[in-house]
Formats: sequence, C-alpha cells, structure tokens
Amino acid sequence: MSDYTQFIANVKKKTGIDLSLYKEAQMKRRLTSLYEKRKCRDFMEYFELIRSDQAMMDEFLDRMTINVSEFYRNGSRWEVLDRKIIPQLLENSKKLKCWSAACSTGEEPYSMAMVLSNHMPLREVSITATDLDQGVIEKAKVGLYPERSLKEVPADVKKKYFTQEGQFFQVTDEVKRTVSFKKHNLLEDSYGSDYDLIVCRNVMIYFTEEAKDQIYSSFAKALKPGGILFVGSTEQIFSPDRYGLESEDTFFYKKL
Repeated sequence: MSDYTQFIANVKKKTGIDLSLYKEAQMKRRLTSLYEKRKCRDFMEYFELIRSDQAMMDEFLDRMTINVSEFYRNGSRWEVLDRKIIPQLLENSKKLKCWSAACSTGEEPYSMAMVLSNHMPLREVSITATDLDQGVIEKAKVGLYPERSLKEVPADVKKKYFTQEGQFFQVTDEVKRTVSFKKHNLLEDSYGSDYDLIVCRNVMIYFTEEAKDQIYSSFAKALKPGGILFVGSTEQIFSPDRYGLESEDTFFYKKL
C-alpha cells in the first residue's frame, strides 16, 4: 500500500472524509505542498501531525476544500436565475425552499438572497447553506468581504445590501438573517428533500466521475418535481436525463 493510499484510509477513519473520491493528481499536489511547508517527510508523518494538532487539521481541511468565490459569479447566469428561473418557481410555490451547497465563504447564498429579494420581502427568504469546512462557514457568518469579491455585484445592490468598512464590505444584517449555515459533507451526509432550488457551483471539478455521479443523483432526489439545480460554468451535465433532469437553460436543470 502506498504512502498516499494509507493516508487516505487514515483520514477517512479519523474524519469520515473520503479523499479517494477527489481527483488524485490535484489533491496529491495540493497536500504535498502543504506537508512540505510543515516540514514533514511524507504523508504518514503529515497524518500524525494533523491527528495530534487541531490547528493543523483545520489547515488541512481548508486546503482540501478550495474556497474561491465571489458574488454573482458569471453574472449573466444570475440574470437568468432572476428573470426566468425564480418567476417560474414562484408560479408553483409561494415560499421557496433553497439550498446553497458547498457554499464556501458565503458569497453564493448571500447572492441568492439578494436575487430573491427582487421577488419577495427579505423576511420571507430562507436559504440553507452548507459546506464541509467549518472554518469557511464561520467566515461566511461574519459576512465581511474584500472589494474584489463584489466586482460583479450591480451598483444598486451593492449600495442597498453592503456597508463599507475600510477596505472591506459588510453584508447587511437583513441579508445575513436569511441564511442558515451548517456543516455538510456532499459525499457522506443526507440531502433532505423537496427543494425548489439547489445551487452548487464550481466544486464538482474537484471530484472523480464516480463521485459526481453520486452527488448529481442525490441532488436530483432532493429536488421536488419542477425544482431547479443551478451548476457552475465548467460543470455542464451532458446526460441530465439519467438523473431524471432536463436542461432548462445553460447550467440550469429541472427535475422531471
């Protein structure tokens, strides 16, 4: 058994996270640079370090989950969500059940709330947002972002829902109140059901085909009929019918 294979087995036993479902070359490269930075000679020595030091374990989890996010990422898709998808969903349900999966530092669920506010009062908006990494969830709850994260935010939205604090921008409390954050592992935990809208963008590229298949199947089961899955710009689903989905627009899939 190789050093890395043993590391995968140890991590799964300790954390429940199965690294074998992530693309090996990418993950190995990322973690090798991390253990070298921590002066470890190999994966076994690195496992002993993260097993015995919570700060090192937190750093490992943070590196394992890529947290690159911004508000209204790929703005034209958010316009489709605003002008086409949400009005369509509201024809069938006055209160929408929404989930931002692999939400990273919160830009995505807060963007969802801001878009939904065009269709209903914010007090009626309720979004569940989840991520594997507790560290990014804590940052998301704070809701403080550098200006570069806001580059695609429409000027009127920026003025309405952010306050500037030095070099940073704070999401208003009324937007923060719409989102409930919790820890969730897409490969291990249950998904819930009857969602009108699930947004999961720019995370599937890190998974193997087997893991993607499992996740898309679970998302499809979690949607109510007519519900929508919104994926990232590198994550087109080429045979959506195998999951009981059909293409509604580019990167939007409807449950049949």
